[in-house]
Parts: sequence; C-alpha cells; structure tokens
Amino acid sequence: MRISLLLTLPIAISVVLVSVFTRAGTTVLFTIGPFDATAEGVDFAGQTLVRLFAISTSIGLFGLTTEPRSFVLDLERRGLSPRFAFVALATLEAVPAMVERASVIASAQRARGLDTEGSVRARLRGVLPLVGPVILSSLTEVEERSLALEVRAFGRPGRRHLLWRIADSGAQLALRAALLVALVGAVVARVTGTFPSLP
Repeated sequence: MRISLLLTLPIAISVVLVSVFTRAGTTVLFTIGPFDATAEGVDFAGQTLVRLFAISTSIGLFGLTTEPRSFVLDLERRGLSPRFAFVALATLEAVPAMVERASVIASAQRARGLDTEGSVRARLRGVLPLVGPVILSSLTEVEERSLALEVRAFGRPGRRHLLWRIADSGAQLALRAALLVALVGAVVARVTGTFPSLP
C-alpha cells in the first residue's frame, strides 16, 4: 500500500489540481484567484484517484509477487516470441536494476566526498554526479547484453527448447480457469449492458 501511494502521489497531485480548479460545475466550493473549485471537480478528482490507486496497487502487487524471469520464461513456453519475451524481461528488470545501480554509484560518490544526504541544495547538487554515471552504465549494460545475446545465437530461427519448466499445481489451474471465466463473464455483462454500474 505504501509503495502504491508513493507511485500514485505525483500524478494524484496534478489530477486533483487540474480537476478541482478547471472542471466546469454549478456548485462552487471556494475560489482562489481566477479559479473556482467546484463540487463536480472534486467528485471527478476522487473517482480518478480511486482508479489510479487501483491500477497502481495491481501493478505493485504483480511486481512484488511475481519473479520477472519466471513470468517471462513461462510466457515464452506458452508460445510468446523470444524477442518479445526478452523485451518484456528487460522492461520488468530495468527499474530495479537502475535503482540498485544508482545506490551503488551513490555509495561510491559519497566515499569520494560528495554530499548527497545534507540539505535540499546539497542533494540537488549531488543529482548530476549520480545521473550521468547511471545513464552511461545503463547504456554500457545494453551493449554488453546485446553482444552476449549474439554470442548465444539469440536470433537463431526455429523453436527453442526450454530446459526449465515452472511447476503448476491443480489449485493454480483451477484458480486460473475461474479467473478466466469471471473475466469473460464481466466482459459479456459489460457489452450486453447487464453489468452493475454506479448511479
């Protein structure tokens, strides 16, 4: 929940400001300069925040409970193209890898005397010496990874034979089938207009 709140906070602030003060409405709550805060804007901002938090929570839950390599290898075993599987894996691992790399670089810069934990001004001064090495090391890693893939014949045509298979229990199969049936039912109910909706 804490991670989801932190991920939602930057967008939530802008959504609240834009929706509350620029959305047209008949009920004016208060006025700040030329902007009127309306009840309709507050209602729209609240609904948008709930949706954003739901999306952020689902993404956070997926990221915290799913091991990226296992997920992507299972997708590839089920027929996903190896190239798409690699792109998906690289995308899922990009942010954690950059965070870890930034932590290592920050420790190295602090060992060299850079102040990154003082006042706000000191932290802002320490951003540039951190951002440059993080970006350069990320580009270097991309080049090294592409060379490693070429050496291992990643672009070889034909079907690959994966040696590792994720165990799939009967309970997982039953839960997956139930979720699929629920999803299809929700889509059908939404299309036919029988899905319950808020007034």
